[in-house]
Amino acid sequence: MWPTFKWFGVITLFFWGDACASDGPRPNVVIILTDDQAAWTVGTAVQRGWFDDVPAAQTPNMDRLAAEGAMFRNFFCTTPVCSPARATFMTGRYASEFGITDFIPQPGHKLYDTENEVAMDPNNSVTFAEVLQQNGYATGLIGKWHLGDWTAKGNERFHPTHHGFDYFMGLTGGGTTPSNPELEEEGKVRKFTGLTVDILTDRGLKFIQRSKDKPFLLCLNTRAPHGPWLPVDPEDWKPYDGQDVKIPNPDYPDLNIANMKKQMREYLASTTSVDRNIGRVIGLLDELHLDDHTIVILTSDHGYNLGHNGIWHKGNGIWATHQPPKETHRGTRVISPKYRPNLDDHSLRVPMIVRWPGVVKAGTEIDATATALDVFPTIIGMAGLALPKTHSQKPRESSPWRGRSLLPLLMGTTPPDWNQDLYAQYHMINYADADMRCYRTLQFKLVVDSGNAGRNEFFDLMEDPGETRNLIADERPRIQSAIKELTQRLESARDAIEQGTP
Repeated sequence: MWPTFKWFGVITLFFWGDACASDGPRPNVVIILTDDQAAWTVGTAVQRGWFDDVPAAQTPNMDRLAAEGAMFRNFFCTTPVCSPARATFMTGRYASEFGITDFIPQPGHKLYDTENEVAMDPNNSVTFAEVLQQNGYATGLIGKWHLGDWTAKGNERFHPTHHGFDYFMGLTGGGTTPSNPELEEEGKVRKFTGLTVDILTDRGLKFIQRSKDKPFLLCLNTRAPHGPWLPVDPEDWKPYDGQDVKIPNPDYPDLNIANMKKQMREYLASTTSVDRNIGRVIGLLDELHLDDHTIVILTSDHGYNLGHNGIWHKGNGIWATHQPPKETHRGTRVISPKYRPNLDDHSLRVPMIVRWPGVVKAGTEIDATATALDVFPTIIGMAGLALPKTHSQKPRESSPWRGRSLLPLLMGTTPPDWNQDLYAQYHMINYADADMRCYRTLQFKLVVDSGNAGRNEFFDLMEDPGETRNLIADERPRIQSAIKELTQRLESARDAIEQGTP
């Protein structure tokens, strides 16, 4: 399985690299990476019937990008919390290969420990920004980085400017406020006035304006719709003000319905605030006549739950019930009853929209399974470049590229050997200890917590796409056979990653 993954991606890159290089100037790339945005928050996804248990958010600009480009139905992160998800997105490798398994605390956080320097080290990683920078692109990252901030102990080597970005403005850690934030600009942290999402977009627009005469890469990493969600602009709040919004699984035992509806309104309003600013970005591209040769990618670091199966939050889920349900989840020695660590689909699935005028056909829908691992090789291929010979300044000789190019899918073709399986991982070490792995096929899904065997799960996704019926103890032969098969695949994938082999 794994060699096919890697080999196909490399072939695609060289083919498309030659094609793009011969067609004229390299395209600009604008990546809008949102924070905590579930796939079900894109209005057109609900309107297309992809999700039927949530309200349709007001996202006209996301909907426009989808109508003018391609939208993935089954795009997943590989770890459903911020730091590891972002490491994979930037490098095309599993975050555990860098020692990143959970979110990285920032200076001032109660878990911040200067003796435990976890970060994405530029000495053993290569980002797509580095590759584009080395090939003549102006590169800018505006917004959230969250891949290691150890400036409190005088170490600045993990800064975005050491990972391929000429320009950085935003937050090196993971958290700030939705308004009047403290952000870094020109190497200094200061307080800004206004809504954070608007401030970051302002800087993104300025970057586009001053970079318009050469190929550029802009990563606009919004902090929204990460909580806290309010305040937002009155325009963004208006569609949800006073609305009796739909929530998923309203019949879940003891679900705090009033709180979930409140959170749903605020979360969607925050999402709409992102959408309004996406409109500003694509409006400027239109105004500067850059739209025809600028690729716009919209995605998120990981998904989100708001009442789904009784929880809210992401991979480090929190019970959304009035009291933790004793029958469903017993608190263990390493997991308090408050938390419900998970690798649920709603935590893993994210929006993925790609607009590339003249190359990607408008209105393309892609059902094939793809992941954040695939972003790195795809962007390199879009720029007409080949994969670097190594992905590290100090590489392990056998360590492979994990992702594959999405260009065939974007062109409307699913290769016959396209692997539809997903391997995901999350070792929750902040607030709890849950060492989870997941192997997902189109029909079945196995989740294993190696530290808490009683939490293992198995779902038949064809019969139960909402993952509501755990079949791990089901004695039917076909179920036990499937569990055995996925266990073998999971262990094979886990061992390959830990050993640095294909």
